[in-house]
Amino acid sequence: MTEEETKGIDAKPAEEEQQETQEEKAEGAEDEVSEEEEAKMKLPFPTAAVVRIMKAHMDDEKMIKKDVKVAMNKWLGEMCAQVSNEMNKFPYVMMHMNEFKEAKRVYEDLENFQKEKERILAHLDAIKKDIERLERDLGKEEGEVIIVKKKEDAQ
Repeated sequence: MTEEETKGIDAKPAEEEQQETQEEKAEGAEDEVSEEEEAKMKLPFPTAAVVRIMKAHMDDEKMIKKDVKVAMNKWLGEMCAQVSNEMNKFPYVMMHMNEFKEAKRVYEDLENFQKEKERILAHLDAIKKDIERLERDLGKEEGEVIIVKKKEDAQ
């Protein structure tokens, strides 16, 4: 192989890689929120920081649309405002970690509430299974209850 042929082979993949990266940048650019747009929309946080956090907790192949990025940013701003309003209810001039923890407790309690709800439902299912097992052990059949009710209705 001549030197020119080798250069031609090496140059082709490099050109393709450059085109792919330019295409990826173009796709990302149309989905990114520019600083000017952020200022116009009055987003509370830098979009890049929000997206970085979102992507850190998502699979690599997932892509996030612009409207989702903006909505997440606005929602985080609303959450911050709500927690701040709760902190403002304290009579203190200086806010410490205790006031912050107290203000955000409502949102953490929601998570704990869901876990507690799932635990209670699992416990209720276990109780139902125990009742069914005890009924079978005592010889009660499902048909007996229906028959008894029909006899009572006839009288």
